[in-house]
Formats: sequence, structure tokens, C-alpha cells
Amino acid sequence: MEFLIYNLKVAALIAVFYMFYRLLLSRETFHRVNRIVLLATAVASFVLPLCVITLHQTVVVKAGSEPQVSVGEMMAIAEEPAVPLWQTIVTGVFFAGMAATLGYMLLNVLRVWLLIRSSERHTQSDGTVICVTNRQVSPFSWMHFIVLSRCDYNPATPELSGEALILAHERGHICQHHSLDLLLVDTLAAMQWFNPAIWMLRQDLRAIHEYEADAAALSQGINMRQYQYLLIQKAVSRCGYSVANGISHSTLKNRIHMMLNYKKTNGASWLKLLAMLPVVGAALALNAETVNDYIYEDTQQQPQGKIVKKGQRDGKIKMNAKTIEVKADKETFTGKNVTVKLDADKQGSKVTKAHAAANKAIEEPDSNGTAKAFDVVEQMPEFPGGMAELMKFLSENVLYPAEAEKAKQQGRVIVSFIVETDGTVSNPKVLKKVSDLLDAEAVRVVNSMPKWKPGMQNGEAVRVKYTIPITFRLK
Repeated sequence: MEFLIYNLKVAALIAVFYMFYRLLLSRETFHRVNRIVLLATAVASFVLPLCVITLHQTVVVKAGSEPQVSVGEMMAIAEEPAVPLWQTIVTGVFFAGMAATLGYMLLNVLRVWLLIRSSERHTQSDGTVICVTNRQVSPFSWMHFIVLSRCDYNPATPELSGEALILAHERGHICQHHSLDLLLVDTLAAMQWFNPAIWMLRQDLRAIHEYEADAAALSQGINMRQYQYLLIQKAVSRCGYSVANGISHSTLKNRIHMMLNYKKTNGASWLKLLAMLPVVGAALALNAETVNDYIYEDTQQQPQGKIVKKGQRDGKIKMNAKTIEVKADKETFTGKNVTVKLDADKQGSKVTKAHAAANKAIEEPDSNGTAKAFDVVEQMPEFPGGMAELMKFLSENVLYPAEAEKAKQQGRVIVSFIVETDGTVSNPKVLKKVSDLLDAEAVRVVNSMPKWKPGMQNGEAVRVKYTIPITFRLK
């Protein structure tokens, strides 16, 4: 479905770009520019949805308030919803259409190659290869090959058979690498087979190819009237290969009109290309994302934009592209091991025995005198294996209590705990409660965690506070 959504964005961009081309540039005679615009907008339509501009926004969360975000979040879902049937059908139809379109293009390439392999080949001094076949086909070119029927090939007197005119036209296609354009657009059209705009763009591109080949032929001094008669004669039959450039009837009227009434586009018309820039800007703006960078701050009055933490000594810590200034707290930190009483939980709500034991443990320090836990240190604690393993551990160990599911209880439980100097997890405390059952399950999972890699400050392992949210959500 993500790929389908991406393709819908591409389809919208192709339609908008093609609309601008038809309204502003299709009547202009700078064919090379129009060709570049069509190819560039087709490729840009596929690239722009992949370009995501990330905007960072700093959000300061004061200590003691409910955390708005954490290092990770795990959802315990009672029942995983099934994929809707319509999504399966749409996905199947899309990929079936893409495979059919791509297969048709490859089949045409194979047919052209087999025809060339079975033809009588004559290498020319300019690198082109004339392939003469006994089949009745309209002259066409593909890559550096020019395919002619036996009746169109007369090496003795080419000027009498019209071979010189045909070769001049087809060499115009080869010199400007029109076959590569068709392969590129046909490949993109396979992924956009449902979009009419890509097929109209492809048709206009082939018309531009003919205009450029006609201009290349006439630039060699060929008689225009004789050349037009040849076009009318050869356009009756078609080469029959969608990946090749041949003389077709569909654009013949426009091509003759272009030769008779050609008027060079003035330089001011180039300014119309600037109309494409707002489309590019709008596409990038719609695809932009805003990422919040959360920073925890003490509730004390501090200068705006400046983060100050208390520690054992003065210093500065760089974290998340922000500089945190550490001020020595002489009243609290008189040594490495000092007994410090933390603020008690004053919410006063009714909790289970597990909550009461957890809250009491964090309110009262150990008997041996444990140092105060840090909020931020130079090297934060890390779960064994990193964040991915933490999320895996939670997904495998968080259980949705049956009674809570029956009572339709759901919400996000935020649990704070301390990573000790030896990596063990202690003193879990529920910062945001949902229900007794869900709160107890979140505390149980935290208590069951293995040892972490402890946090480091000034080269020593220290106690560090850590917070994770666990979301319980019903279907």
C-alpha cells in the first residue's frame, strides 16, 4: 500500500506537469527544450515524492511534568486488524497491469532485435547499420540500426529510390538518441499504466522526435516538397514496433504544417519554464515532515533557550546538538555516596500493592546511602543490543491483561525507572496512570528487564533516570 500511495503522488505530479506543458510550451518550436522538459518532468515526478525535507523543532519539557515523548514507544494491541479485502484487490490489479505493460514493452524489444538479427546488415562509415529485410515494413530506426524493406534499398542509385531521404530522417533519430528516450518513458509508463497523462506525454514526446528528425533531414539541403511526398507515401504503412522510431501517419499533418509554417520561438518564451518551479516547491512542501527534538529542563527559572542541570562539578555536556550546562550542587553532592531523599509522589491516587512498593522504593534511598540519579549524562544508558532490541523485548513481553481487555481499558502508561551503576533496573515508578491492571503490567515488564549498559559521567558509571511509555490499545 505504501508503494501504491507513492504511485498516486507520482500520478498527480505527472498530470500537473503535463498540464503546464500543454498550456505553456506545446505550441513553441524549441523542440529540444520541449523534449528535455517532458523527460525531466517525467523523471522528477518519480523523484520528488521520495525527497522529504525534515524540519526540526525544539520542545522543552519541564521536569516533573508528563513526558510528551520518549526514546521509544511500544503498543500492546489486543487484536491485530486484518488487511481489508479491497486493499488486496487493488494491489493485485495494479501489479498485474504493471507486469502486463512492462511485458509488452520487452516483447517489442525482442521482436525488433530478432528482426535485426535475421536481416542483411550493412555497416556505414558513420557507425550506423542498415538492416535490409525481405518483410514489408515501413522504415524505422532503433539504437544505431536502420531497418529497410528490400524495395526501399537501392545501393546503386539511392537518390532515385528515396533511400537518401529515408536515411537522412532515420539518422536524425539515431544522432539524437531517441530510442533511449522511448525506453525510459516506456519503463516509467509501466509503473503508471493507469495514468492517462503519462501516455499523452509519451505521444507528445514521439511527435517531438519526428519534428527533430525532420529538421535534421531538411538541414542537409533536401528538397522539402520531395521529402513531404516521401512522408505521405511511407506513412501509409507503419513499422508496428512501439519502441522504435518510424514514419507514422498520426503526426504527419502536424509535421507538414510545421515545415511550411515554421517560426522560431523568441527568447522571451523561455521564461515560461519558470512556471514549473512553483510545482516543484509545492511538491516538496507537501512532503515535508516536522521532527520534534525534546529537551528536559528543570522547573527553576532559567534563561530562555539555556538548559542548566545540577551535578557534582561544573561543566558542559553536548547532547542532541544542544549544549547542557552543569552547575555544581554543593548542598546535595558532598561526596560520591550521599543519602538524598527524593520528592514523594503527591498525586495521592489509589494504586495497587505493586505501585506502592515501587513508589516507596524511589521515595526512600537505600540504607547504604545511594547517590542521586542523573537526568542527563555524557553517555546515556543503553539496552543490550540498542533501541531495536528494547522494542523487541517489549513486544515479546508486554501482555494485555485479560480483565483490562474485557473492561475495555486502554491508554498509555508512562514508567520511569533508574539504571543503576551495574546496569540493573530499579525503582520503577508510574508517572502517568491508566488503570491498576495496565499500570501493574507496565511495572512488571520494567522489572523483568535484563541488565543495561550503565550511563557514564566523567568516565565513571552513575545512576541515571530513564522513561519509557507503553501504550495499550484495543482494536
